[in-house]
Amino acid sequence: MEKAKYLILNANIVNEGIIKTANVFIENGIISNIDFNNTFDTNKDLYTDFITIDAKGKYLLPGIIDDQVHFREPGLTSKGDIYSESKAAVAGGVTSFMDMPNTNPQTLSQELLEEKYQIAAQKSLANYSFYMGVSNDNLEEILKTNPENVCGIKLFMGASTGNMLVDNPETLENIFSKSKMLIALHCEDEKTIQQNIAIYKQKYGDDVPMYEHPAIRSEEACFLSSSYAVRLAKKHNTRIHILHLSTAKECELFDNSIPLSKKRITAEVCVHHLWFSDKDYSEKGSYIKWNPSIKTENDRDTLINAVLSDKIDIIATDHAPHTSEEKQNSYFKAPSGGPLVQHSLVAMLDLYHQGKIKLEKIVEKMCHNPAILFGVEKRGFIRENYAADLVLVDLDNNWTVEKSNILYKCSWSPFENHTFKSKVTHTFVNGNLVYDNGVFNEINKGERLLFNR
Repeated sequence: MEKAKYLILNANIVNEGIIKTANVFIENGIISNIDFNNTFDTNKDLYTDFITIDAKGKYLLPGIIDDQVHFREPGLTSKGDIYSESKAAVAGGVTSFMDMPNTNPQTLSQELLEEKYQIAAQKSLANYSFYMGVSNDNLEEILKTNPENVCGIKLFMGASTGNMLVDNPETLENIFSKSKMLIALHCEDEKTIQQNIAIYKQKYGDDVPMYEHPAIRSEEACFLSSSYAVRLAKKHNTRIHILHLSTAKECELFDNSIPLSKKRITAEVCVHHLWFSDKDYSEKGSYIKWNPSIKTENDRDTLINAVLSDKIDIIATDHAPHTSEEKQNSYFKAPSGGPLVQHSLVAMLDLYHQGKIKLEKIVEKMCHNPAILFGVEKRGFIRENYAADLVLVDLDNNWTVEKSNILYKCSWSPFENHTFKSKVTHTFVNGNLVYDNGVFNEINKGERLLFNR
């Protein structure tokens, strides 16, 4: 089916470190022309078959590439599924996602990995990739992973939802020495966590207060594991990407003196670690219980500074929905994780309004850098002949998060009752206008991400 042509007029384009007004032409799913000189003539017959969107006063960004989500399919679809969560994603300006292997069954074979791609091809409104999972005994399967059409392999150096903990030193040495793929890492030291659990169980029994979560999933647990991973990577020259940093201390492990394209050791931070602090547990409770935990205001502020100084390369979500019923349990029964893809961009735009980060830096960390870091083919930038993955935002359009406008299957958000200052108005995926002011076009599905490696 032939794709519609679009002409976005008078947009303030935020791209590659500048903001400049231009007209953008979309044909056959790609950006065919960027008219920075405003030479467009509305009377030209040439453009009569284009659907025109006047974006005057609005800002056009590349589509967000979220390198860490848990869309819960297969096997955990009471919490979320690829359709529901990709729909929430495009409403939030996320046009591409990379999904984690701790589903049911866990993605520990090439066959199970390809089954997830087949599901996404039928259901996802956004572009997609899936990580190959790592266990203590699937090295052969890991080494079969194709770097040209799989984003990376995921290794849990700390137990989390759907326990895939890899804690055998010999296994870790083998993976770090033999893998040619990017290894994405969850770093928390399990021994430290278990010791902390014993201390707090002795103090509280099973009724541990939620505010003790950062004392259990502690700074020490994070740093021990992250620093171990960095040492292994340096020893074997492994390409590693440490996910969801949560502590100021971990920022010391990363280098900002070389370009991202040359880094072998990179880092990501998630929106919730840039937004919340341990002071919010009293109000939010288990709804901000994540692994790694949300920690102090100093940790939060240092993480923001590490984003600004380029020690941290990517901002993502770790979108990980659970049902509200699950979350309402006591400390040990309430699972960790929460939904974020619908609100990640607007949350970062609130930090822009607070003067904490520039628009250009948000685009760098959420669009450009994921494309560079993973080698995503022709996405992540507003460039001619690149895929037309685009997001139009109104920076001055207040709206409040409430049950009626939450699109996650779990139907809750840690941002509920918060009023955001900015709104996503349009989202294009591969040149298809999939989201237009609350209206979805679900005919066209997203595409499998490809990688230049």
